[in-house]
Amino acid sequence: MSAAVDVAVIGGGIAGLAAAYELTRRGVSCVVLEESGRAGGVILSERIDGFTIDAGPDALLIQKPAAIALCEELGLGERLVPTSLPRFAYILRDERLHVLPSGSVLGIPTRPGPFLATSLFSWRGKLRMGAERFIPPRADTADESIGSFMTRRFGIEATRYLAEPLLAGIHAGDVDRLSMKALFPRFLEAERKQGSLLEAFRRTAHARSTAEGAFKSLPGGLSEMTDALVAALPPGTIRVDAGVLGIAGAGPFEIEAAAGTRVSARAAILAVPAWAAADLLRGRDAALAALCGEIRYASAMTVALAFRREEVAHPLNGSGFVVPRVEAPRMLAASWLSSKWPYRAPAGRVLMRAFFGGMRDPDALQMSDAQAVDRAMEGLTPILGLRAQPLLARVYRWPRANAQHEVGHLDRLAAIEAALARHPGLFLTGSGFRGVGIPDCVADGRATARAALDWLHNRVDGKREANQPRTLHREP
Repeated sequence: MSAAVDVAVIGGGIAGLAAAYELTRRGVSCVVLEESGRAGGVILSERIDGFTIDAGPDALLIQKPAAIALCEELGLGERLVPTSLPRFAYILRDERLHVLPSGSVLGIPTRPGPFLATSLFSWRGKLRMGAERFIPPRADTADESIGSFMTRRFGIEATRYLAEPLLAGIHAGDVDRLSMKALFPRFLEAERKQGSLLEAFRRTAHARSTAEGAFKSLPGGLSEMTDALVAALPPGTIRVDAGVLGIAGAGPFEIEAAAGTRVSARAAILAVPAWAAADLLRGRDAALAALCGEIRYASAMTVALAFRREEVAHPLNGSGFVVPRVEAPRMLAASWLSSKWPYRAPAGRVLMRAFFGGMRDPDALQMSDAQAVDRAMEGLTPILGLRAQPLLARVYRWPRANAQHEVGHLDRLAAIEAALARHPGLFLTGSGFRGVGIPDCVADGRATARAALDWLHNRVDGKREANQPRTLHREP
C-alpha cells in the first residue's frame, strides 16, 4: 500500500494525534504511521465488568489548558468532570498515611495552619521549611536537580517526603537527576523574582484556587479523548501495525513501513520517543541521533485491583498516596480511581491502582502478572486493610515510556534543534523533547504541525510558478 501526502506523522500517541488533527483542520493531507495495533500511546482506558480503568495517565491538568481546550474542540467539553470531593492526597511515612497539607502547591505550603498541624513532618523539618523565606536566591543560573533545589531551599526532610515522591515521582524519575529548568521553571522564576517560594505561592494561592480542583477527566477514561481524535481524522489517516523501517530522501521523504506500506511525504513529523527517533535518524545524521539517544527513559507498571467495598477497611477518602523512596522502594504510589473520579466502579465496589518501576526499580517489569498482583497486595494490605483477594486484577506494562528530562536537558534540546535545522522538512515532537505531560504533548504536537505547515508554505511560495494554484490552506 502506498500513499502520497503533504505530511507523514510517525507515531500515533497523543502528540502525533494532536499534530495530525491540527494538520487536518488546516486542510493539509497527512497520514499517521503507528507501530502498535492501536493509536493513543500510553493513554488506554478499558471497561471491564462495570469498571473503567485508565491503564496509563488518568487526568488532565487544568492549569495547562491545551488538553482541556482540545476536548472542548472535539465536543467533549460537557463530559469533562473534576476530581471528586474530598480532594485529599496522602504521603506514606513510618507505615502511616499522612494528609498532604491543604493549600499546598505540589507540596509547597501556602497556608501556615494546615502546614503546622500536619503530622507529615517533624518539628525540626517544619522549622527548616519555614526558614525558606530567609534563604537568599541562588546567584548561579546553571541548571540543578530537583533534589539540589529543594534541599537548598527547604531542607533534606522536604526533599525526602515531598520532592522525591511528588515532584520526581510524577515523572517516575530520580530526584537527584531531574532538571528544575526543564520541569519546574516557575519554581525558579518564583525564587528569582520573589526570593522565596513560600511567599510567592502564598501571594498567588487565591488566584490558582478553583472549586473544580486541579484536574479533570472523562467518565469513560482518557481514551474518550484519543478516540474522538481518531474519529475527527479522515478515514484511512491512521495506519496501525505500521512501524517505520526507514526514511529516505529529503522532501519528498520516502518512508517504508511494515506490511508493505510506503508513504511519500513533503514533510515528516517524528512523534515518537527520543530513543525511537535516534533509531530512525542514525543513518541520516549520526550526531543528531546520538543527542536523541542521550535522553533517558524509565519503565513503569500499573496494577489495577477491584474489591467489594466492605473488603477494604480504609475509608478511601481522597485520591491516593505516594511512597517516598526512603519508606518502601518497591511501590511508587497508589490511587483510588473510584474515589478520585465518578463513574469508575459499580455501586458497592472500589477500584484502585498501584504503581511500580520508574528509575527507582528498573527491573519491575520483569515480574509476571501474578507476581505483580502479589506485590501490589503485599504493599497495599497493611496500609488499606484489604480483607480479600481482588475481584478483578489487571497488569499494564509501559516499557521505556517515561521521558527523563534530566539536568542539562534544555541545552541538549537546543543542540537537537540546531542539528535538526540541517534537515529541512523534518520535525520532532513528543514527551522526550519539550514537555512530558498530556497538555504539553498536545500543545507541542499542534505547534509542531503548524511549524511543518509554515515550512510547506514557505517552500511553495519559494518554488511555485506564478500561475500555479496554491494547494495548502492556512487559517487566517
